Amino acid sequence: MSYPQTLFSQTSFHGPSLLQSRRTTIARSTVKAQLQKLKDTGRYQCFSLKHQPIYDDRSRWPCPAPTYWDSDVAKWIEGACYLLAEEYDAEVDAAVRELADMIKGAQQEDGYLNTWFTITGLERWTNIRDQHELYNAGHLIEAALAHSNYYKNDLLIETLEKYVKHISTIIGPGPDQKHAYPGHPETELALLRLFTATGNEDAYGLAKFFVEERGNPTGQEGLSYYDWERRQRGDSPWKHPDSYQMHDSNWYNQAHAPILEQKSIEGHAVRAMYLLTGVADLLCLDELGLKSYKHKSEYFDALSRLWNNMVDKKMYLTGGIGSMWQWEGFGIDYFLPQGSDEGGCYNETCASIGVIMLAERLLHLDLNSKYADVMELCLYNAVMTGLSLEGTAFTYVNQLASSDADKSRRENWFDTSCCPPNVMRLFGCLGGYLWDYGGSGKDAYVNVHLYTTAKVTFQVEDQQIVLEQKSNWPWEGNILFQLQAPPSTNVTIRLRIPSWARRKFTLTPSHKPAKIEKGYLVLPPAYTSANRAFSIQIDGFKPRFISPHPYTNQNTLTLARGPLIYCVEDVDNAWEQDHFRNVGIRADSEVTEKDEEMDQMGERYIALRSVGWIRKIDDRAESEEESGVEPGLSLPQTVLLEQKDLTFIPYYLRANRGGRGHMRVGLLRL
Repeated sequence: MSYPQTLFSQTSFHGPSLLQSRRTTIARSTVKAQLQKLKDTGRYQCFSLKHQPIYDDRSRWPCPAPTYWDSDVAKWIEGACYLLAEEYDAEVDAAVRELADMIKGAQQEDGYLNTWFTITGLERWTNIRDQHELYNAGHLIEAALAHSNYYKNDLLIETLEKYVKHISTIIGPGPDQKHAYPGHPETELALLRLFTATGNEDAYGLAKFFVEERGNPTGQEGLSYYDWERRQRGDSPWKHPDSYQMHDSNWYNQAHAPILEQKSIEGHAVRAMYLLTGVADLLCLDELGLKSYKHKSEYFDALSRLWNNMVDKKMYLTGGIGSMWQWEGFGIDYFLPQGSDEGGCYNETCASIGVIMLAERLLHLDLNSKYADVMELCLYNAVMTGLSLEGTAFTYVNQLASSDADKSRRENWFDTSCCPPNVMRLFGCLGGYLWDYGGSGKDAYVNVHLYTTAKVTFQVEDQQIVLEQKSNWPWEGNILFQLQAPPSTNVTIRLRIPSWARRKFTLTPSHKPAKIEKGYLVLPPAYTSANRAFSIQIDGFKPRFISPHPYTNQNTLTLARGPLIYCVEDVDNAWEQDHFRNVGIRADSEVTEKDEEMDQMGERYIALRSVGWIRKIDDRAESEEESGVEPGLSLPQTVLLEQKDLTFIPYYLRANRGGRGHMRVGLLRL
């Protein structure tokens, strides 16, 4: 089974690239900075089951921070194991070993494994909707899989399989079981990975049940499970957690209807992405012949419908998702304000990581470049902006425009710190996202999704295949390839042609019969056997203006170049005093490029320069005599233009150089 989390080790980043630079920073700085934060905040000790004062804090009920501490530790272990596989570090190794022993020791006799409920003594499985028991279990499973792959033992696998067995006695379709499903999806995808690795049928059965039961309006005694559970707790119908707009608003958890009946992507963005990744993986098991699934077609239609709704109507130009701060998730179609002072823009880092995970699974079901295009968009923009160049500061929220209330900045850690270790584990297994590959007999294939400098080595039967790519992506579009394969092996290579390249590319040596199929240039065995070395020059690396859909009513222009989205910051445009809210640009403005380097950091990038104008508003509200007369203003009386030089930098580089935290992606269209 092709999972990035297991196949990443077959890819080596063997030369300089932007992605390798980030991976090196994470391996040498981020992993230790996060380890220290785990220790400083008490998370590291949670599996020792020692009481800490924070366990008495109920101010964030029903989700005090420690309810998901297990997952923070688990994600760090997972990411650390990926990174250790490439570069050993004794301190990190020792911490992983100690944590693994503590996790095993924290398991209860019946298999239960959750530090919050064990330490507090609160009743288990009474608030599956809100209190993250299953979510934590999912991340522990993924940590166990990474631990097993690196340490070559089943210390944590045995522990988590025992926990899965326990869960399967509590939850399931039986008359005496809870017909529940995770309030925060993640468990589904983890269980399916566990099944693939071990053949554990309990894991597969639970994952399948979670997917199919979600949103069942009569699942437990004639009620949806969350409504039944709420009644069992005796919750007041007039009270609800802050993230729920109504006491029965189950769309927050994607449980407002069965998945097959959901018409649009709704609710908490991270939960939605993890859920759909699990659904997609359920179908992948069928696609690859590992486990048949009779509803594959119907669920793929649902996945396609929800993906299209998300990308077409609810995704920002950076690949960010989740316009609503109130529930960290999706708003109505086309509601995509750039900043909180405009009404929203949350764009949690974890959510875009979830998009990448979903896109990777969908590529196994439908080799269509639209998934890889969005995967790349998220990676270079919405995700990479979540980490500082030093690798020790992070973002949770990624707005497209700052304000006085929410400036463009990063933090060293968060009370809810799901995002920092999530970035770490993604980059730890990033090699597995670059391509997928395989074959049988004398036939082999490689589908190249992402470009960088890297090399993959794999076996088909007893034959070794090596494909190497070299490029200066994302700054230049020329990629050199070198294939090594036995003469008797027929190798097909498919190269993604990004949508922003508008199908313009140059293949050398040329191949006139070559076809583009769903956005991939297909190089057949006849070509690859005759041309072991070849290159492709992909167009689209000149600056271009893009804009959100007209129905967003944004009326803005954004600069892009290749896969990168650009923004303006006050560091380069020191004259700005109001977060660029009154700065406009014209679509026919000349844009020039300049190679730049961030002082002391050695980070090289291409800056863009153009000319903009400042909108000056004759605001009568500043005059007490003219205020309160009528709403609105007359346009001719309110707009004056002052020309200014503008410097743009890649969005992922924002908030790295100090400044006053003024930043914006989309400028007024003039």
